[in-house]
Amino acid sequence: MTLQQLKYIVAVDRYRSFARAAEHCGVTQPTLSGMLLKLEDELGARIFDRSNKHVVPTAMGNRIIRQAENAIAEANRIFDIVSEAKDSISGELTLCVSPNIAPYLLPKFIKHYVAAYPDVKLTIEDVKAKAMSEILLHGNADVGIATAGNAVEGIYEIPLYTEQFMVYVSENCLSRFPVFRPDNLEHENMWIMKESQCLRQSAFSFCKERAKGRRIYEAGNIETLIRIVDENGGYTIIPEMHTPMLSEKQRANVRKIDGDHLSERKVSLYIKSDYIREKMLGSIIDTLTSFMPKSMFEPKILKFGIKL
Repeated sequence: MTLQQLKYIVAVDRYRSFARAAEHCGVTQPTLSGMLLKLEDELGARIFDRSNKHVVPTAMGNRIIRQAENAIAEANRIFDIVSEAKDSISGELTLCVSPNIAPYLLPKFIKHYVAAYPDVKLTIEDVKAKAMSEILLHGNADVGIATAGNAVEGIYEIPLYTEQFMVYVSENCLSRFPVFRPDNLEHENMWIMKESQCLRQSAFSFCKERAKGRRIYEAGNIETLIRIVDENGGYTIIPEMHTPMLSEKQRANVRKIDGDHLSERKVSLYIKSDYIREKMLGSIIDTLTSFMPKSMFEPKILKFGIKL
């Protein structure tokens, strides 16, 4: 039994495909399949059921895979200890970012990070917040970035920054008002994201008193919402960091939210509770603060960084 074989079975479990697992591991499919067969012969146990269209672990296989994940994690910790002792930051970093945050962070993050840390092999994946903890727990990623409140047992949540929500209105909807007040738009259509709970909570929190029968439409992404507002009137809610993506004409339709209504989302870093790469976390923070407004960040993050 080798560490590489354990990595192969973990990859097959993750992708549920020998071809995709082989691609991820950088080997040919026959090589990966052959190594797994040797491991199964050595153990005298079948790890994967290959009878279905999709590759699935057997009952025994599930137990073996979980133990393999633990073994890989412990082996990686040896490299982590050595890496932390070095002056330079190097090694591998797999970062998960939730899709409702990724468009605002990743374009500049990748550019700045690759330039500042050329010795780090960076991998970034879009992962919904609900699935992120499981990926971190299984050791398939190092760090996650998602909205706050998604930690589970075995996962640490580190508050990172707070982003304000703005209101985007049609040209003929609210041009006479310098700020947005919920009672100004009782007669208007509100358009919200279909699968973005933080936006949904913000929208409904200051619209609880809307008239019965008022129509609320749901779209799949913010760009669609903005185009709907431009064509049909009404208003929608956008994150503060979406504002630079608007045209100069569209930015004139953005309003701040007045009053004490819930109009922000908090974003956190997520790591496994035994994660030890403090310098690697620091590289993420340094990169984010290099292009994002520092006023958004948690004061402790700016002053002390992250201490594990």
